[in-house]
Amino acid sequence: MSDLDALVGRALADAAPAPYWTDRPGAPEPTEPVRGTLRADLAVVGGGLTGIWSAILAKEADPSCDVVLLEAGTIAHGASGRNGGFVSDSLTHGLAHGRQMWPDELDELVRLGRANVAAIADTLEREQIDADLRMCGKTMVATRPHEVDALAGAHALAREHGEDAELLDADAVRKDVDSPTYLAGLRMRSGGGLVDPARLVWGLTAYARRLGVRIHEHSAVRSLERNGAGVALRTTGGRVVARSAVLGTNAFPPLLRRIRSFVIPVYDHVLVTEPLSAEQLGAIGWTENQGLTDAGNQFHYYRRTPDDRILFGGYDAIYYYGGRVDAALEQREASHRLLARHLYATFPVLRGIGFTHRWAGVIDTTSRFTPMFGTALGGRVAYAVGYTGLGVASTRFGAQVALDLLDGRPTERTRLDAITSRPFPFPPEPLRYGAVQVMRGRLAAEDETGRRGATLRLLDRFGVGFNS
Repeated sequence: MSDLDALVGRALADAAPAPYWTDRPGAPEPTEPVRGTLRADLAVVGGGLTGIWSAILAKEADPSCDVVLLEAGTIAHGASGRNGGFVSDSLTHGLAHGRQMWPDELDELVRLGRANVAAIADTLEREQIDADLRMCGKTMVATRPHEVDALAGAHALAREHGEDAELLDADAVRKDVDSPTYLAGLRMRSGGGLVDPARLVWGLTAYARRLGVRIHEHSAVRSLERNGAGVALRTTGGRVVARSAVLGTNAFPPLLRRIRSFVIPVYDHVLVTEPLSAEQLGAIGWTENQGLTDAGNQFHYYRRTPDDRILFGGYDAIYYYGGRVDAALEQREASHRLLARHLYATFPVLRGIGFTHRWAGVIDTTSRFTPMFGTALGGRVAYAVGYTGLGVASTRFGAQVALDLLDGRPTERTRLDAITSRPFPFPPEPLRYGAVQVMRGRLAAEDETGRRGATLRLLDRFGVGFNS
């Protein structure tokens, strides 16, 4: 074992196998599971951001609407409490991807994305939800020579769409955040920021309750079927009969078979360090406290927490054969060790710092890296899935689309091809697993060389999202 391996092992030894965000006080009071038969106007499946926003928006639009929200575990147990807390106004997985996929709709999608984030901020301010929302933007950094040119292109596109963006050379980016790996940076001061994701979900849950939403945890939905003019949902302990339903189940096995070909679960891994000392923070800089990401396909995302730890995640996304989702998969030693080594390489001054939390979350991704929306059971059920890691803000937009679809009337959202079209389906197993591994290899090769191979170029022509 090398000295670095031993150092990493010691640093991870005492890390709690739990998300940092939810391993703190402040969670909502637990609720009772469904027992017997409940009746409602709208049933919402999923106690993450898609589900909670669906319940809130439905009640805001019609206070008389009786809404029941069903969560299989506890509120914020899934991706909504496990992410990095990056807020983005993009609905297209970035401007470059939006231009590639929907060039004629990009201006409208940009406008809607900005309005969506503004509405989130308004809700938090009006309802006095302390989720540590800071619209501080982010910095994307180049760590390989070919990524410097890529950042220049991203800067030009951002300026074209009115973003407050500044291209930084190596000296300038290191003056802001000092890492020997940085060759250039793109400082985006508009377009998003950071939030405490657990406190966001918890605060919105409290608001939903004030609106009259009935929330039932530990109420996994086992089946969904028509019931006269409405739907019936069978849970582990009872039954809910409703006029309509919204599914916000993220990467967990979908209740509708039609979703299974379009969304796959991918595990994303995260570490959180011990609090940094004043000397360590002074050596790094990072005074604007913005989020940071790499410019590659396999990228890290990292940020400071309110108590001056570093959350460091991403890069090593893992798909398990058959789309397996299991709590046992949340602790992958190889992925957490890799992240620790990468953090030490990014900030050598932190070499040897300990980690207090290690976890993984399941990302629901589509082949085009953007969400998919639709209806089922004669328009009685709507779904919004496939956020591919950018759901902290866009889940509110997705919830509104789902409610639009249930309403059955065209809106400015549902007229867009980006909303109504479907991504390219994933093949069945065993081809699916093999295809995912091949794509991971091709993307890693592009990261190393800067050259886009024939396989990726072919997929670009079919609108598959590996050009992000």
